Amino acid sequence: MKFFRKIITDVKARRHIEAYVVTLVVGSFAVVSVVDDIVPLSLKWAALLSGVGLLVYRITLPEDRDQGGDFLHDRASFDSVPISVAFANARDIRVFAPSAVNLLSPHACEILRTSVLNRRGGSVRVVILDPRETEAVKIASRQLDQSVRYQIQNLPGALESMIDRLGAMSGWQVAGSFGYRLFPYNPGFSLVIIDPETTHGRVIVEIHGFRNQSTFARMHLELTRERNERWYSYWIEQFESLWDAAAVTQRPAVSEQSPVDTVEAPD
Repeated sequence: MKFFRKIITDVKARRHIEAYVVTLVVGSFAVVSVVDDIVPLSLKWAALLSGVGLLVYRITLPEDRDQGGDFLHDRASFDSVPISVAFANARDIRVFAPSAVNLLSPHACEILRTSVLNRRGGSVRVVILDPRETEAVKIASRQLDQSVRYQIQNLPGALESMIDRLGAMSGWQVAGSFGYRLFPYNPGFSLVIIDPETTHGRVIVEIHGFRNQSTFARMHLELTRERNERWYSYWIEQFESLWDAAAVTQRPAVSEQSPVDTVEAPD
């Protein structure tokens, strides 16, 4: 199935069309050549030489690269294409981060409200650390705050601010659905997933590391299904596993609820 899916993806993207055409022609000639004299010898030689010529030509080409460029970045890559721009055209956003305070700024949240959450079928799901897990937050803070040479924020304070922000977003009256959950410890990475079920889907993985010069110096991997289907699917599954294992949050007390994915938190 992966083989046929790759062919379909390549054809939609108009890549390697000449290779598929020559392969189809040569394959067809090979099949009908089982019966003698159906295909003239001249056509058989033409197909064979075309295949050899194409093979030699492709050897001279540089290794294929994704048109988006290198997939290894730091947060500076968002300066050229801000993440808020990607949010504005999306229908499905999934986020996991210790606090998500840098990603889900007030401006980014407003963009989510007027774009993704303003569409029927739009969905935003967020998982952050559970501030009630004090020991886990302390350990995460040692890694994320105390190991940064030029610290500008602290995790406990960021979590408190983000809990208030996400709680307010849960009460929005919007056409789409919004939900957030709380995870008990930091697994060492952050995730931003944008429209994962589409051909233009993106998965951005941030590796937290240790002794970073700054928060914005952490390594980012930007994956697409086209570039590496295995790891693209892997990180999507990672988010779903985090979402399923996280504690659901209490529904805010408002008169009319938007279709948020929140229920009373378990003990």
